[in-house]
Amino acid sequence: MNNTFPDYEHSSLDIEQMMALLAPSASVNQQLHKLIESLGQQGKMLPFFMLVQVVEQVPIAISITDKKANILYINKAFTEVTGYKSTEILGQNESALSDRSTPRTVYYDLWHTISRKKVWRGHLVNRTKTGQRYLAELSIAPMQDEEGHITHYIGMHRDITKTYHAEQKVKNQKKLIESVINASPVAMVVLDKEDRVVMDNQVYKMLISDLGLQEPVQFFLNLLRQDMGDLWQYASNTEHGFVNRELRMEGMGRRGTRWYACSGNWFTENDTCADAFFSGQTKDYLLLSLSDITQQRRQQEELQLQTLRTLLAEEEQLRSIRETLLGAMHHISQPLNQISAAINIMSQRNDSQNSPIKDLLQQVSRMGDETLATLQRCVPEIPETAVIPVNLNQLLHEVTQMSSTKLLANGIIIDWRPSPILPSVLGSENKLRMLFKQLIDNAIEAMNRNGSKERLIKITTAVERNWVYVLLDDKGPGIPSNQRIKVFEPFYTTHPMGAIQAGMGLVMAKEIVNQHNGTIEIDSAYSEGCRFKIGFPVHQKKSTVKR
Repeated sequence: MNNTFPDYEHSSLDIEQMMALLAPSASVNQQLHKLIESLGQQGKMLPFFMLVQVVEQVPIAISITDKKANILYINKAFTEVTGYKSTEILGQNESALSDRSTPRTVYYDLWHTISRKKVWRGHLVNRTKTGQRYLAELSIAPMQDEEGHITHYIGMHRDITKTYHAEQKVKNQKKLIESVINASPVAMVVLDKEDRVVMDNQVYKMLISDLGLQEPVQFFLNLLRQDMGDLWQYASNTEHGFVNRELRMEGMGRRGTRWYACSGNWFTENDTCADAFFSGQTKDYLLLSLSDITQQRRQQEELQLQTLRTLLAEEEQLRSIRETLLGAMHHISQPLNQISAAINIMSQRNDSQNSPIKDLLQQVSRMGDETLATLQRCVPEIPETAVIPVNLNQLLHEVTQMSSTKLLANGIIIDWRPSPILPSVLGSENKLRMLFKQLIDNAIEAMNRNGSKERLIKITTAVERNWVYVLLDDKGPGIPSNQRIKVFEPFYTTHPMGAIQAGMGLVMAKEIVNQHNGTIEIDSAYSEGCRFKIGFPVHQKKSTVKR
Protein backbone atom coordinates (compact mmCIF):
# COMPACT_ATOMS: atom_id res chain seq x y z
CA MET A 1 0.00 0.00 0.00
CA ASN A 2 1.19 3.53 -0.72
CA ASN A 3 1.59 5.74 2.31
CA THR A 4 0.76 8.93 0.43
CA PHE A 5 -2.21 9.92 -1.65
CA PRO A 6 -1.67 10.21 -5.44
CA ASP A 7 -1.78 13.69 -6.96
CA TYR A 8 -5.20 13.80 -8.58
CA GLU A 9 -5.27 17.30 -9.96
CA HIS A 10 -8.66 18.25 -11.29
CA SER A 11 -9.76 14.70 -10.61
CA SER A 12 -13.35 13.92 -9.89
CA LEU A 13 -13.02 10.33 -8.73
CA ASP A 14 -15.98 8.97 -6.91
CA ILE A 15 -15.65 7.78 -3.34
CA GLU A 16 -15.41 4.09 -4.36
CA GLN A 17 -12.47 4.78 -6.71
CA MET A 18 -10.73 6.84 -4.08
CA MET A 19 -11.18 4.20 -1.41
CA ALA A 20 -9.82 1.56 -3.72
CA LEU A 21 -6.61 3.53 -4.00
CA LEU A 22 -6.37 4.37 -0.30
CA ALA A 23 -7.77 1.50 1.62
CA PRO A 24 -5.62 -1.36 2.89
CA SER A 25 -8.76 -3.21 3.88
CA ALA A 26 -12.49 -2.97 3.52
CA SER A 27 -12.95 -1.70 7.06
CA VAL A 28 -10.55 1.18 6.52
CA ASN A 29 -12.30 1.84 3.22
CA GLN A 30 -15.57 2.16 5.05
CA GLN A 31 -14.21 4.49 7.68
CA LEU A 32 -12.54 6.82 5.19
CA HIS A 33 -15.60 6.56 2.98
CA LYS A 34 -17.70 7.93 5.82
CA LEU A 35 -15.15 10.60 6.61
CA ILE A 36 -14.81 11.89 3.05
CA GLU A 37 -18.50 11.54 2.39
CA SER A 38 -19.15 13.73 5.43
CA LEU A 39 -16.60 16.27 4.27
CA GLY A 40 -18.04 16.16 0.78
CA GLN A 41 -21.49 16.91 2.08
CA GLN A 42 -20.16 19.86 4.07
CA GLY A 43 -18.10 21.11 1.12
CA LYS A 44 -20.88 20.35 -1.44
CA MET A 45 -18.99 20.23 -4.77
CA LEU A 46 -15.51 20.24 -3.17
CA PRO A 47 -13.21 18.09 -5.38
CA PHE A 48 -11.96 14.91 -3.75
CA PHE A 49 -8.35 15.62 -4.61
CA MET A 50 -8.49 18.61 -2.23
CA LEU A 51 -9.69 16.40 0.59
CA VAL A 52 -6.87 14.00 -0.15
CA GLN A 53 -4.30 16.78 -0.06
CA VAL A 54 -5.66 18.05 3.25
CA VAL A 55 -4.88 14.74 4.95
CA GLU A 56 -1.53 14.41 3.21
CA GLN A 57 -0.29 17.96 3.70
CA VAL A 58 -1.68 18.83 7.11
CA PRO A 59 1.31 19.77 9.43
CA ILE A 60 0.31 17.17 12.00
CA ALA A 61 1.64 13.64 12.07
CA ILE A 62 -1.25 11.30 11.20
CA SER A 63 -1.20 7.53 11.34
CA ILE A 64 -3.88 4.85 10.98
CA THR A 65 -3.47 1.50 12.71
CA ASP A 66 -5.43 -1.69 13.07
CA LYS A 67 -6.95 -2.81 16.35
CA LYS A 68 -3.55 -4.10 17.52
CA ALA A 69 -1.83 -0.75 16.81
CA ASN A 70 -0.01 -2.00 13.72
CA ILE A 71 0.62 0.98 11.43
CA LEU A 72 -1.30 0.93 8.11
CA TYR A 73 -0.90 4.53 6.93
CA ILE A 74 1.25 7.59 7.64
CA ASN A 75 1.32 11.07 6.10
CA LYS A 76 4.27 13.28 5.22
CA ALA A 77 4.25 15.08 8.58
CA PHE A 78 4.65 11.73 10.33
CA THR A 79 7.89 11.14 8.43
CA GLU A 80 9.12 14.67 9.21
CA VAL A 81 8.47 14.22 12.95
CA THR A 82 9.71 10.63 13.44
CA GLY A 83 12.22 10.24 10.59
CA TYR A 84 10.54 6.98 9.48
CA LYS A 85 9.55 6.55 5.85
CA SER A 86 6.54 4.47 4.93
CA THR A 87 8.71 1.55 3.74
CA GLU A 88 10.39 1.49 7.17
CA ILE A 89 7.40 1.74 9.49
CA LEU A 90 4.30 0.37 7.76
CA GLY A 91 3.31 -2.95 9.29
CA GLN A 92 5.20 -2.24 12.51
CA ASN A 93 3.54 -1.57 15.83
CA GLU A 94 3.15 1.96 17.14
CA SER A 95 5.20 0.83 20.16
CA ALA A 96 8.26 1.15 17.91
CA LEU A 97 8.07 4.86 18.59
CA SER A 98 7.90 4.48 22.38
CA ASP A 99 10.88 5.44 24.45
CA ARG A 100 9.73 3.12 27.24
CA SER A 101 10.11 6.00 29.72
CA THR A 102 6.43 6.82 29.65
CA PRO A 103 4.79 5.45 32.83
CA ARG A 104 2.65 2.30 32.41
CA THR A 105 -0.29 4.12 33.95
CA VAL A 106 -0.38 6.48 30.95
CA TYR A 107 -0.62 3.57 28.51
CA TYR A 108 -3.24 1.93 30.68
CA ASP A 109 -5.32 5.10 30.63
CA LEU A 110 -4.82 5.36 26.86
CA TRP A 111 -6.05 1.85 26.05
CA HIS A 112 -8.77 1.99 28.66
CA THR A 113 -10.13 5.17 27.05
CA ILE A 114 -10.01 4.22 23.35
CA SER A 115 -11.31 0.71 24.01
CA ARG A 116 -14.43 2.36 25.41
CA LYS A 117 -14.82 4.18 22.07
CA LYS A 118 -13.66 7.51 23.45
CA VAL A 119 -10.97 9.88 22.24
CA TRP A 120 -7.77 9.92 24.31
CA ARG A 121 -5.62 13.03 24.53
CA GLY A 122 -2.31 13.16 26.34
CA HIS A 123 1.46 13.13 26.11
CA LEU A 124 3.98 10.37 25.41
CA VAL A 125 7.75 10.33 25.29
CA ASN A 126 8.69 8.93 21.85
CA ARG A 127 11.91 8.22 19.96
CA THR A 128 12.74 9.20 16.40
CA LYS A 129 14.42 6.86 13.95
CA THR A 130 17.83 8.20 15.11
CA GLY A 131 16.98 7.49 18.76
CA GLN A 132 16.39 11.08 19.78
CA ARG A 133 13.70 11.54 22.41
CA TYR A 134 10.85 13.95 21.83
CA LEU A 135 7.65 14.82 23.64
CA ALA A 136 4.53 14.04 21.61
CA GLU A 137 1.17 15.68 22.14
CA LEU A 138 -1.15 12.96 20.99
CA SER A 139 -4.83 12.40 20.18
CA ILE A 140 -6.12 8.88 19.36
CA ALA A 141 -9.65 8.20 18.18
CA PRO A 142 -11.28 4.84 17.51
CA MET A 143 -12.80 4.20 14.03
CA GLN A 144 -16.01 2.13 14.03
CA ASP A 145 -17.94 0.17 11.41
CA GLU A 146 -21.65 0.43 10.75
CA GLU A 147 -22.37 -1.89 13.64
CA GLY A 148 -20.33 0.22 16.04
CA HIS A 149 -17.39 -2.13 16.34
CA ILE A 150 -13.89 -0.66 16.53
CA THR A 151 -11.94 -1.53 13.41
CA HIS A 152 -9.02 0.92 13.39
CA TYR A 153 -7.45 3.78 15.28
CA ILE A 154 -6.42 7.11 13.88
CA GLY A 155 -3.70 9.01 15.74
CA MET A 156 -2.55 12.57 15.36
CA HIS A 157 0.48 13.93 17.16
CA ARG A 158 3.00 16.72 17.04
CA ASP A 159 6.44 17.31 18.52
CA ILE A 160 6.09 19.81 21.39
CA THR A 161 9.57 19.27 22.83
CA LYS A 162 10.70 22.86 22.20
CA THR A 163 7.40 24.29 23.37
CA TYR A 164 7.52 22.17 26.53
CA HIS A 165 11.14 23.21 27.11
CA ALA A 166 10.22 26.89 26.78
CA GLU A 167 7.19 26.52 29.07
CA GLN A 168 9.18 24.66 31.69
CA LYS A 169 11.98 27.21 31.48
CA VAL A 170 9.47 30.00 32.13
CA LYS A 171 7.97 28.05 35.03
CA ASN A 172 11.41 27.34 36.47
CA GLN A 173 12.38 30.98 36.19
CA LYS A 174 9.16 31.97 37.89
CA LYS A 175 9.81 29.48 40.70
CA LEU A 176 13.38 30.74 41.00
CA ILE A 177 12.19 34.35 41.21
CA GLU A 178 9.53 33.41 43.77
CA SER A 179 12.10 31.46 45.80
CA VAL A 180 14.54 34.38 45.78
CA ILE A 181 11.80 36.82 46.73
CA ASN A 182 10.48 34.59 49.52
CA ALA A 183 13.99 33.95 50.83
CA SER A 184 14.64 37.69 51.08
CA PRO A 185 14.54 39.14 54.61
CA VAL A 186 13.03 42.27 53.06
CA ALA A 187 9.33 42.70 52.26
CA MET A 188 8.93 42.70 48.47
CA VAL A 189 5.85 43.30 46.35
CA VAL A 190 5.21 43.67 42.60
CA LEU A 191 2.48 46.12 41.56
CA ASP A 192 0.80 46.78 38.25
CA LYS A 193 -0.01 50.21 36.85
CA GLU A 194 -3.24 50.38 38.89
CA ASP A 195 -1.31 49.69 42.14
CA ARG A 196 -2.72 46.17 42.38
CA VAL A 197 -0.54 43.50 43.98
CA VAL A 198 0.67 40.99 41.38
CA MET A 199 3.22 39.15 43.52
CA ASP A 200 4.50 39.40 47.09
CA ASN A 201 6.63 37.43 49.51
CA GLN A 202 6.13 36.01 53.00
CA VAL A 203 7.77 38.97 54.73
CA TYR A 204 5.29 41.32 53.06
CA LYS A 205 2.39 39.12 54.17
CA MET A 206 3.65 39.44 57.75
CA LEU A 207 3.29 43.24 57.47
CA ILE A 208 -0.46 42.83 57.13
CA SER A 209 -0.82 41.58 60.69
CA ASP A 210 2.19 43.46 62.03
CA LEU A 211 0.99 46.90 60.90
CA GLY A 212 -2.71 46.12 61.15
CA LEU A 213 -3.34 47.14 57.53
CA GLN A 214 -5.30 45.16 54.97
CA GLU A 215 -2.93 46.15 52.15
CA PRO A 216 0.21 47.80 53.61
CA VAL A 217 1.65 48.69 50.21
CA GLN A 218 -1.09 51.28 49.59
CA PHE A 219 -0.05 53.06 52.78
CA PHE A 220 3.62 53.01 51.72
CA LEU A 221 2.76 54.28 48.24
CA ASN A 222 0.92 57.27 49.72
CA LEU A 223 3.91 58.08 51.93
CA LEU A 224 6.40 57.72 49.06
CA ARG A 225 4.40 59.85 46.65
CA GLN A 226 4.07 62.52 49.31
CA ASP A 227 7.75 62.33 50.21
CA MET A 228 9.09 62.32 46.63
CA GLY A 229 6.67 64.84 45.10
CA ASP A 230 7.16 65.35 41.35
CA LEU A 231 10.18 63.05 41.42
CA TRP A 232 7.84 60.06 41.79
CA GLN A 233 6.03 60.80 38.52
CA TYR A 234 9.30 61.42 36.72
CA ALA A 235 10.81 58.16 38.02
CA SER A 236 7.77 56.11 36.98
CA ASN A 237 7.60 57.66 33.50
CA THR A 238 11.30 57.16 32.78
CA GLU A 239 11.72 53.87 34.69
CA HIS A 240 14.34 55.46 36.95
CA GLY A 241 14.27 53.65 40.26
CA PHE A 242 14.94 54.97 43.75
CA VAL A 243 16.97 53.49 46.59
CA ASN A 244 16.66 53.65 50.38
CA ARG A 245 14.03 56.36 50.73
CA GLU A 246 13.51 56.43 54.50
CA LEU A 247 9.96 56.64 55.80
CA ARG A 248 8.93 57.20 59.39
CA MET A 249 5.61 55.75 60.51
CA GLU A 250 4.01 56.84 63.76
CA GLY A 251 1.93 54.59 65.98
CA MET A 252 1.67 51.76 63.46
CA GLY A 253 1.15 48.17 64.57
CA ARG A 254 2.24 46.72 67.89
CA ARG A 255 5.70 48.27 68.10
CA GLY A 256 4.98 51.99 67.90
CA THR A 257 7.12 54.20 65.71
CA ARG A 258 8.70 52.38 62.77
CA TRP A 259 11.24 53.27 60.10
CA TYR A 260 11.44 51.68 56.65
CA ALA A 261 13.97 52.04 53.86
CA CYS A 262 12.10 51.79 50.57
CA SER A 263 13.57 50.98 47.16
CA GLY A 264 11.64 50.77 43.90
CA ASN A 265 12.32 49.75 40.34
CA TRP A 266 9.93 50.07 37.40
CA PHE A 267 10.08 47.51 34.59
CA THR A 268 8.10 46.66 31.47
CA GLU A 269 7.06 43.34 29.98
CA ASN A 270 5.39 42.54 26.64
CA ASP A 271 1.67 41.94 26.80
CA THR A 272 0.72 38.34 26.02
CA CYS A 273 -2.87 38.90 24.90
CA ALA A 274 -3.86 38.36 21.25
CA ASP A 275 -4.59 42.04 20.72
CA ALA A 276 -0.96 42.88 21.45
CA PHE A 277 0.53 40.56 18.79
CA PHE A 278 0.88 43.26 16.14
CA SER A 279 0.57 46.39 18.26
CA GLY A 280 3.42 45.51 20.64
CA GLN A 281 1.55 46.50 23.76
CA THR A 282 3.42 46.41 27.06
CA LYS A 283 2.58 46.29 30.76
CA ASP A 284 4.34 48.36 33.41
CA TYR A 285 5.16 47.04 36.87
CA LEU A 286 6.84 48.33 40.02
CA LEU A 287 9.01 46.14 42.22
CA LEU A 288 8.95 47.69 45.69
CA SER A 289 11.12 46.51 48.58
CA LEU A 290 10.45 47.59 52.17
CA SER A 291 13.24 47.08 54.68
CA ASP A 292 12.50 47.53 58.39
CA ILE A 293 15.36 49.64 59.77
CA THR A 294 13.66 50.48 63.06
CA GLN A 295 16.36 48.95 65.25
CA GLN A 296 19.19 50.73 63.43
CA ARG A 297 17.36 54.04 63.50
CA ARG A 298 16.63 53.74 67.21
CA GLN A 299 20.31 53.15 67.91
CA GLN A 300 21.20 56.14 65.74
CA GLU A 301 18.49 58.15 67.43
CA GLU A 302 19.89 57.43 70.88
CA LEU A 303 23.34 58.64 69.82
CA GLN A 304 21.78 61.65 68.14
CA LEU A 305 19.74 62.48 71.25
CA GLN A 306 22.86 62.55 73.37
CA THR A 307 24.43 65.02 70.94
CA LEU A 308 21.23 67.07 70.75
CA ARG A 309 20.98 67.25 74.54
CA THR A 310 24.45 68.75 74.68
CA LEU A 311 23.81 71.19 71.85
CA LEU A 312 20.41 72.18 73.18
CA ALA A 313 21.79 72.71 76.68
CA GLU A 314 24.48 75.01 75.26
CA GLU A 315 21.96 76.90 73.16
CA GLU A 316 19.56 77.11 76.09
CA GLN A 317 22.33 78.57 78.21
CA LEU A 318 23.08 81.13 75.51
CA ARG A 319 19.42 82.05 75.28
CA SER A 320 19.21 82.35 79.08
CA ILE A 321 22.18 84.74 79.10
CA ARG A 322 20.68 86.58 76.14
CA GLU A 323 17.30 86.92 77.86
CA THR A 324 18.91 88.09 81.12
CA LEU A 325 20.93 90.76 79.34
CA LEU A 326 17.96 91.85 77.25
CA GLY A 327 15.87 92.01 80.44
CA ALA A 328 18.53 94.14 82.16
CA MET A 329 18.73 96.43 79.13
CA HIS A 330 14.96 96.75 79.15
CA HIS A 331 14.91 97.76 82.83
CA ILE A 332 17.79 100.21 82.35
CA SER A 333 16.12 101.75 79.29
CA GLN A 334 12.99 102.74 81.21
CA PRO A 335 14.67 105.24 83.69
CA LEU A 336 17.01 106.43 80.92
CA ASN A 337 14.01 107.32 78.82
CA GLN A 338 12.56 109.25 81.75
CA ILE A 339 15.88 111.09 82.28
CA SER A 340 16.02 111.95 78.60
CA ALA A 341 12.48 113.36 78.80
CA ALA A 342 13.42 115.47 81.85
CA ILE A 343 16.49 116.88 80.05
CA ASN A 344 14.34 117.84 77.06
CA ILE A 345 11.84 119.65 79.32
CA MET A 346 14.62 121.55 81.13
CA SER A 347 16.22 122.50 77.81
CA GLN A 348 12.93 123.90 76.56
CA ARG A 349 12.46 125.98 79.74
CA ASN A 350 16.05 127.35 79.60
CA ASP A 351 16.08 127.38 83.39
CA SER A 352 19.62 128.42 84.49
CA GLN A 353 18.79 127.70 88.12
CA ASN A 354 18.45 123.97 87.36
CA SER A 355 21.53 123.88 85.14
CA PRO A 356 23.60 121.78 87.62
CA ILE A 357 20.80 119.22 87.78
CA LYS A 358 20.54 119.19 84.01
CA ASP A 359 24.30 118.59 83.69
CA LEU A 360 24.07 115.76 86.20
CA LEU A 361 21.17 114.18 84.36
CA GLN A 362 23.06 114.42 81.08
CA GLN A 363 26.04 112.75 82.68
CA VAL A 364 23.83 109.95 84.00
CA SER A 365 22.21 109.59 80.55
CA ARG A 366 25.62 109.25 78.85
CA MET A 367 26.73 106.67 81.39
CA GLY A 368 23.45 104.80 80.88
CA ASP A 369 23.89 104.81 77.13
CA GLU A 370 27.44 103.50 77.53
CA THR A 371 26.16 100.78 79.85
CA LEU A 372 23.48 99.78 77.32
CA ALA A 373 26.07 99.72 74.55
CA THR A 374 28.32 97.53 76.70
CA LEU A 375 25.45 95.15 77.48
CA GLN A 376 24.44 95.06 73.82
CA ARG A 377 27.93 93.94 72.88
CA CYS A 378 27.71 91.19 75.49
CA VAL A 379 24.44 89.77 74.13
CA PRO A 380 25.43 86.43 72.52
CA GLU A 381 24.30 85.71 68.99
CA ILE A 382 22.40 82.48 68.39
CA PRO A 383 24.07 80.70 65.44
CA GLU A 384 21.86 80.24 62.43
CA THR A 385 21.16 76.70 61.24
CA ALA A 386 20.28 75.35 57.82
CA VAL A 387 16.69 75.52 56.65
CA ILE A 388 15.66 72.07 55.48
CA PRO A 389 12.50 69.92 55.18
CA VAL A 390 11.61 68.80 58.70
CA ASN A 391 9.32 66.02 59.89
CA LEU A 392 7.65 67.45 63.00
CA ASN A 393 6.76 63.97 64.26
CA GLN A 394 10.43 63.08 64.38
CA LEU A 395 11.37 66.41 65.92
CA LEU A 396 8.67 66.27 68.63
CA HIS A 397 9.71 62.72 69.44
CA GLU A 398 13.28 63.91 69.95
CA VAL A 399 12.18 66.80 72.17
CA THR A 400 10.06 64.54 74.41
CA GLN A 401 12.95 62.09 74.66
CA MET A 402 15.32 64.89 75.65
CA SER A 403 12.81 66.11 78.24
CA SER A 404 12.13 62.60 79.59
CA THR A 405 14.22 63.09 82.75
CA LYS A 406 12.41 66.32 83.64
CA LEU A 407 9.02 64.77 82.84
CA LEU A 408 9.71 61.73 85.02
CA ALA A 409 10.98 63.89 87.88
CA ASN A 410 7.71 65.82 87.86
CA GLY A 411 5.52 62.73 87.39
CA ILE A 412 4.18 63.91 84.04
CA ILE A 413 3.01 61.58 81.27
CA ILE A 414 3.17 62.45 77.59
CA ASP A 415 0.10 61.43 75.59
CA TRP A 416 1.65 61.23 72.12
CA ARG A 417 -0.89 61.18 69.25
CA PRO A 418 0.92 61.77 65.96
CA SER A 419 -0.60 61.66 62.51
CA PRO A 420 0.72 58.50 60.76
CA ILE A 421 1.26 60.49 57.54
CA LEU A 422 2.73 63.94 58.12
CA PRO A 423 4.16 66.12 55.33
CA SER A 424 7.42 67.94 55.91
CA VAL A 425 7.68 71.63 56.79
CA LEU A 426 10.56 73.87 55.82
CA GLY A 427 12.52 75.11 58.80
CA SER A 428 15.48 75.16 61.16
CA GLU A 429 15.60 72.02 63.26
CA ASN A 430 17.34 73.65 66.22
CA LYS A 431 14.92 76.57 66.38
CA LEU A 432 11.91 74.28 66.16
CA ARG A 433 13.34 72.07 68.90
CA MET A 434 13.77 75.14 71.12
CA LEU A 435 10.19 76.19 70.32
CA PHE A 436 8.62 72.91 71.43
CA LYS A 437 10.99 72.45 74.37
CA GLN A 438 10.03 75.91 75.60
CA LEU A 439 6.33 75.07 75.32
CA ILE A 440 6.80 71.74 77.14
CA ASP A 441 8.84 73.43 79.90
CA ASN A 442 6.13 76.08 80.14
CA ALA A 443 3.46 73.35 80.52
CA ILE A 444 5.48 71.53 83.22
CA GLU A 445 5.94 74.75 85.15
CA ALA A 446 2.24 75.65 84.88
CA MET A 447 1.15 72.28 86.28
CA ASN A 448 3.68 72.47 89.11
CA ARG A 449 2.53 75.99 89.99
CA ASN A 450 -1.11 74.95 90.00
CA GLY A 451 -0.52 71.65 91.79
CA SER A 452 -2.51 69.80 89.13
CA LYS A 453 -3.51 66.29 90.13
CA GLU A 454 -3.71 65.06 86.54
CA ARG A 455 -0.13 65.20 85.33
CA LEU A 456 -0.58 64.98 81.58
CA ILE A 457 0.73 66.72 78.48
CA LYS A 458 -0.99 65.75 75.27
CA ILE A 459 0.74 66.32 71.93
CA THR A 460 -1.20 65.86 68.69
CA THR A 461 -0.13 66.38 65.08
CA ALA A 462 -2.52 66.73 62.15
CA VAL A 463 -2.77 67.96 58.55
CA GLU A 464 -5.41 70.43 57.38
CA ARG A 465 -5.47 72.12 53.98
CA ASN A 466 -1.72 72.11 53.30
CA TRP A 467 -0.90 73.09 56.88
CA VAL A 468 0.70 70.94 59.56
CA TYR A 469 -0.67 71.61 63.05
CA VAL A 470 0.70 70.73 66.47
CA LEU A 471 -1.64 70.83 69.46
CA LEU A 472 0.05 70.92 72.87
CA ASP A 473 -2.32 70.55 75.82
CA ASP A 474 -1.53 70.67 79.53
CA LYS A 475 -3.66 70.23 82.66
CA GLY A 476 -2.40 73.43 84.29
CA PRO A 477 -4.43 76.48 85.38
CA GLY A 478 -4.72 77.83 81.85
CA ILE A 479 -4.28 81.44 80.78
CA PRO A 480 -7.09 83.95 81.37
CA SER A 481 -8.70 85.30 78.21
CA ASN A 482 -7.49 88.88 78.95
CA GLN A 483 -3.87 87.68 79.05
CA ARG A 484 -3.81 85.40 75.97
CA ILE A 485 -2.40 88.13 73.76
CA LYS A 486 -0.17 89.75 76.39
CA VAL A 487 1.78 86.54 77.09
CA PHE A 488 3.39 86.93 73.66
CA GLU A 489 4.59 90.47 74.53
CA PRO A 490 8.21 91.03 75.66
CA PHE A 491 8.89 90.75 79.40
CA TYR A 492 5.30 89.87 80.25
CA THR A 493 4.93 86.93 82.63
CA THR A 494 1.99 85.40 84.46
CA HIS A 495 4.11 84.43 87.49
CA PRO A 496 6.80 86.12 89.52
CA MET A 497 9.42 83.38 89.48
CA GLY A 498 10.42 80.63 87.13
CA ALA A 499 12.66 79.63 84.28
CA ILE A 500 11.36 82.50 82.17
CA GLN A 501 11.06 85.11 84.88
CA ALA A 502 12.29 87.74 82.43
CA GLY A 503 9.10 87.08 80.45
CA MET A 504 10.78 86.20 77.14
CA GLY A 505 9.84 82.50 76.78
CA LEU A 506 6.66 82.82 74.75
CA VAL A 507 8.07 85.86 72.95
CA MET A 508 10.90 83.65 71.73
CA ALA A 509 8.36 80.95 70.75
CA LYS A 510 6.31 83.42 68.73
CA GLU A 511 9.45 84.79 67.10
CA ILE A 512 10.49 81.30 65.97
CA VAL A 513 7.00 80.60 64.63
CA ASN A 514 7.00 83.89 62.72
CA GLN A 515 10.40 83.09 61.23
CA HIS A 516 8.83 79.92 59.80
CA ASN A 517 5.78 81.74 58.40
CA GLY A 518 3.63 79.90 60.90
CA THR A 519 0.95 80.70 63.44
CA ILE A 520 0.68 80.21 67.20
CA GLU A 521 -2.40 80.80 69.30
CA ILE A 522 -4.02 79.76 72.55
CA ASP A 523 -7.21 77.79 71.95
CA SER A 524 -10.02 79.71 73.65
CA ALA A 525 -12.38 76.73 73.37
CA TYR A 526 -10.13 74.48 75.48
CA SER A 527 -11.21 74.59 79.13
CA GLU A 528 -9.26 71.77 80.80
CA GLY A 529 -6.02 73.72 81.05
CA CYS A 530 -4.08 75.39 78.27
CA ARG A 531 -3.82 74.39 74.62
CA PHE A 532 -1.31 75.92 72.22
CA LYS A 533 -2.07 75.46 68.53
CA ILE A 534 0.97 75.88 66.29
CA GLY A 535 0.68 75.70 62.49
CA PHE A 536 3.23 75.63 59.67
CA PRO A 537 2.69 75.54 55.89
CA VAL A 538 3.44 72.22 54.21
CA HIS A 539 6.70 72.16 52.28
CA GLN A 540 5.70 71.98 48.62
CA LYS A 541 8.32 69.86 46.86
CA LYS A 542 9.35 71.03 43.43
CA SER A 543 10.92 68.80 40.83
CA THR A 544 14.59 69.53 40.29
CA VAL A 545 14.94 67.03 37.47
CA LYS A 546 15.71 68.42 34.02
CA ARG A 547 13.35 67.01 31.48
